[in-house]
Amino acid sequence: MPMKKLLLVLGVVLVVGAVLAACSTPTPAPTEAPTEVPPTATAVPPTATPDPAEAIKPIFEASGHADATAEAFKHWDAATPAEIPTTCAKCHSEAGFVDFIQDGKVDAAVPAPGKPFSCTMCHNEAADKLTSVTFPSGAVIENLGPEARCMTCHQGRESKVSLDEKLAKFGENLNPDAIPASYKDDKGNDVQLSFSNVHYFAAGGTLYGSQVHMGYEYDGKLYDMKHAHVDGYNTCIGCHDQHSLEVKVEACGECHQDVKTVDDLKNVREPSSASDYDGDGDVTEGVASEIAGLQEILYSSIQAYGKEVAGAEIKYDGATYPYFMGADGKAYPNWTPRLLKAAYNYQVSVKDPGAFAHGGKYIIELLYDSIEDVNSSEKLTTKFDVTTLNREDPGHFDGAAAAFRHWDLDSEGKPSYMVEAACAKCHSGSALPMILAGKDVPEEGVPAGNGLMCVTCHDGANFPARYAVKDVTLPSGKVVSYGENADSNLCIMCHQGRASKKSVDDRIAQFSGAAENPDTVVEPIKDANGNDVKFGFINAHYLGIANVWFGGDASGFYEYDGKTYVGANPHPAVDGKPGCVGCHDVHNGTPKEELCKQCHGETAVDDIRGMSSTADYNGDGNVTQGIRDEYRSLRDVLYSEIQKYAKAKTGNAIVYDTNAYPYWFVDANGNGEHDADEGAFTTWTPRLLKAAYNFNFLRKNPGAAVHNGKYVIQIIIDSIEDLGGDISKFSRP
Repeated sequence: MPMKKLLLVLGVVLVVGAVLAACSTPTPAPTEAPTEVPPTATAVPPTATPDPAEAIKPIFEASGHADATAEAFKHWDAATPAEIPTTCAKCHSEAGFVDFIQDGKVDAAVPAPGKPFSCTMCHNEAADKLTSVTFPSGAVIENLGPEARCMTCHQGRESKVSLDEKLAKFGENLNPDAIPASYKDDKGNDVQLSFSNVHYFAAGGTLYGSQVHMGYEYDGKLYDMKHAHVDGYNTCIGCHDQHSLEVKVEACGECHQDVKTVDDLKNVREPSSASDYDGDGDVTEGVASEIAGLQEILYSSIQAYGKEVAGAEIKYDGATYPYFMGADGKAYPNWTPRLLKAAYNYQVSVKDPGAFAHGGKYIIELLYDSIEDVNSSEKLTTKFDVTTLNREDPGHFDGAAAAFRHWDLDSEGKPSYMVEAACAKCHSGSALPMILAGKDVPEEGVPAGNGLMCVTCHDGANFPARYAVKDVTLPSGKVVSYGENADSNLCIMCHQGRASKKSVDDRIAQFSGAAENPDTVVEPIKDANGNDVKFGFINAHYLGIANVWFGGDASGFYEYDGKTYVGANPHPAVDGKPGCVGCHDVHNGTPKEELCKQCHGETAVDDIRGMSSTADYNGDGNVTQGIRDEYRSLRDVLYSEIQKYAKAKTGNAIVYDTNAYPYWFVDANGNGEHDADEGAFTTWTPRLLKAAYNFNFLRKNPGAAVHNGKYVIQIIIDSIEDLGGDISKFSRP
């Protein structure tokens, strides 16, 4: 492509600026007017049925897709030869597009001058059958509707895959901060590392996020998948008129207050976007402004890196190809692998002006990671403090968290994006409403998403009313409630864990003689098919808050026979709301610390003790420290006792790693840490299983001391005692 001043934006969409668009379903065939007038006493002129195509034609002709003067169509008029090459014809000519959708390739260049699109480009038999799109990464999105026509072009021309392939040609283990040596191409020409341009209005790539890998996704990071909007507005033509290309702003305004124009959409910010991504202290500005703030930070970091590390001044000109220039106004020459990745992601964020709506959080993740990577260079001295930024939202809306990304690949490592039925209730946005409606989750599971959705908790038919839950049955079989139809009951539909004392007892009972020999390593047994069944660890799962809050009324922890346990936390309703929603923001989950101060003064949440907690539970002589400190020190003692018991009774040292499943590992080298080559602990005794179950469940409930401090202290002390530890100095509540 010649280096010249040009706005290589798809002129076909200039009228909408920040939009993704294309044609939709076939225009109904016109109804023919009568050819003869029936005889009447007085002749009446025939009335022709309105032709829908005629009504649509002026709307389409005023759109960017039909703009004959657009650079997107005229760019090749002066080319030699005068033709639109096969690499460009798919999206810059009607003939090329029609050729492509027949068999997935353009067979021949299209003669210039180029012509704008017409109705037949999208209204033809091949277009009607188009239901899938292959993106530059090779990812295929299937089962599409008319939006497949849109994304055949609006997908960009580069990806993480193509950038990695490009870098690989320069050798293995490249120094990220060094300009790689050139190599010879198949024609003997020297090839130097250069910028990769994603192309323009690649909204399909933004929309589908990590499913199509348009951005440069850094290794070891997780990214949001397709941005899920509400039903009816979840595709290109759901939000855009397929002929005028305009955003359906009036429809947007039905849910988004104060939206009257396309520009107003830049101010939209949902409750799920709770973080201050760009670190400017404003959590009310629109997501578009958050992206703009991150773009400024990344651009400044790129400039600092270019000068200090790559060795040449770099600047960006969005109207001049190839966009990143040196001080002389020519293409920037000093590309390092690290600089290329960051600059590419910057361009990805800029060339889709509607990115904030199409997939804002995916773009935020790309920008954050690029800023982080550039500023991680040891050679860079002018660094930006990345800790002032935020990459993700809290819990329920953290689309890049393993809690929602775990199902992106199937057991064979192939793209799946289906959450299995057993996990879907809490790890998808769609299954909980099914369950509350008395329906079964489909056997095949449900589509994965980027966290919960508004309609996960709010009844879509009666929005914004929340689903009413009378009470909740926990894994132990016990039924609990914060009050009939209390909102907090909705929370503990998921926040309840997946095991209980009963689960542990049932596991032990499954192995003959295990209950009678609690200190003996339990050997595998055979199932009905002759396969080995091992006596393994039971994971109660994460954030099982209901089992903490309701204590002995829930029996989610392993409660030892002969002991009594406190029941539900008697904490009064906060702000008139019992349980979870009284103490936590319902959307971002953060504690309402200002409300805590009404009773507890200026004491930090972690330092609260509670007026009825007067005993020295951990035996350190301090009866004023927060209940959290009492609890944590006892938990440390339990871990020590577990390690001592395991070594003494099984002959194997044990170590816990809260970040690696299945959490308990053989400490083969005895260094007290889980090393990469150390496998899962397998020599379990019944007594060890009970204590390890309790310890893990406590670790997976970071707010346990606040939710029911006395109960969890009872659990810890009883676990220590059962292992043979000395509890004489402790005070059991």
